[in-house]
Amino acid sequence: MRLLVFMRRYNNSFIAGIDEVGRGCIAGPVVAASVILNLNCIPDGLKDSKKISEKNRIKLSNKIKKTALAWSIAYCDASEIDAINILEATMLAMRRSILASNIFPSFVLVDGNRLPNLIFNNIVIEGDAIVRGDEKTPQISAASIIAKVYRDKMMANFDKIYDGYLFSEHKGYGTKKHIDIISLLGPSPQHRLTFKPFSI
Repeated sequence: MRLLVFMRRYNNSFIAGIDEVGRGCIAGPVVAASVILNLNCIPDGLKDSKKISEKNRIKLSNKIKKTALAWSIAYCDASEIDAINILEATMLAMRRSILASNIFPSFVLVDGNRLPNLIFNNIVIEGDAIVRGDEKTPQISAASIIAKVYRDKMMANFDKIYDGYLFSEHKGYGTKKHIDIISLLGPSPQHRLTFKPFSI
């Protein structure tokens, strides 16, 4: 497993996995999570959150939170995404998730091909960006799962605030039904106005 290579290289230091969800949506926040697993108690079934049923995601999310050495969640909302663009918002949410952790990691593994800013008060954290890391590395898989469960719950809660948008159903993705609702009701404060179908 790739994890063992990193553990040998970094002498059992605190390795955080970081992943985001909601980057491709047209509404709602982009959410990032950071997880430092307890290597003596890694939950079974960790993999890309999109390949796990909602019921099992929730169970795994609870197990991760109970057994991990540290976990944290952060996000950038729709207005921030519009202000700085989705890539920068994603990087900022990832950075915020590191800052929110109760254990400062000595190394980070990030899903994708780019690392966020890892300089904190003149301390530089080493890191590695791993394409499809949520399928390859348990820390990133764990981050993917808790971020997905958290964001899904946020979107469901928006249903109580923005009547008629069905956020709990489409989770902010640009489905045909979602687009039809926007055509009828117009955008809500949770919609990203720099994204299609709003932008030209």
